[in-house]
Amino acid sequence: MTQPVFRFAPSPNGELHLGHAYSALLNAQMAEKAGGRLLLRIEDIDTARCTPEFEAGIYRDLEWLGIAWEKPVRRQSEHFEQYARLLDRLVEAELVYPAFMSRGETRAHITQTEERGRAWPRDPDGVPLYPGLDKTLGTAERRRRMAAGEPFAWRLDMAAAAAALRAPLTWIEFADADMTSTRVVDARPDQWGDVVLARRDVATSYHLSVVADDALQGVTHVVRGLDLFQATGVHRLLQMLLGLSEPVYFHHRLILGSDGRKLSKSLRDSGIDALRSSGRTPDDVKRMVGL
Repeated sequence: MTQPVFRFAPSPNGELHLGHAYSALLNAQMAEKAGGRLLLRIEDIDTARCTPEFEAGIYRDLEWLGIAWEKPVRRQSEHFEQYARLLDRLVEAELVYPAFMSRGETRAHITQTEERGRAWPRDPDGVPLYPGLDKTLGTAERRRRMAAGEPFAWRLDMAAAAAALRAPLTWIEFADADMTSTRVVDARPDQWGDVVLARRDVATSYHLSVVADDALQGVTHVVRGLDLFQATGVHRLLQMLLGLSEPVYFHHRLILGSDGRKLSKSLRDSGIDALRSSGRTPDDVKRMVGL
């Protein structure tokens, strides 16, 4: 029987807060219960915002919480070539296209459409879907604009991807952290429209890199926040298109601030470092997150 493999995968673009502590502690707890392994992955594809200082802070905070993980740690910024190879497969299969519309052009097109009385579709996060006008460009025109150095993003052609599927798209979700029962969830990647999979200067995105890493690291159990529940549909689609392994998922509750909103690194909400400096203990943190 394959040993279960869990992973905690933070981005070093800010300090860890109580929400991260809950996710990390829950992953460690569930891995121990299942007799599995716990990996730590540093998701640092955003090289402009991720820093060595924040990465060092992640290690320091997790060690203070008493969480042990296997080494070496996988750092996504060291594996861009692996993501590029997966992207090339999607390009060759004509499942992605170069999207040249700027944010300003996209906003203008959507605004004009809505002013004519047509409601524009939005993704589960409330963001307007990409218009996808670039899909009408011919191959020669695409190549010309790419060769000219125009900024673009590689977007998944959601309609073409859906047509390529040969089976219903679902995933297996644990009912709770006890892992005693599961349910089948119908995946709805179409809700997200033509998502970005890479950019001209960065050969990956969160969606592409996370499914690649989970497969390459043999992750069998993905335990993460409920805010990523709907995005799992996109991840399952990519796993099917690329022939990657399918983990079992558990999307845990979110730790909210006193005002009821999701905690944020940018607002320095309930930072672990600040809690430690104020004299709180790891046991205090566990009680604060309900563990």
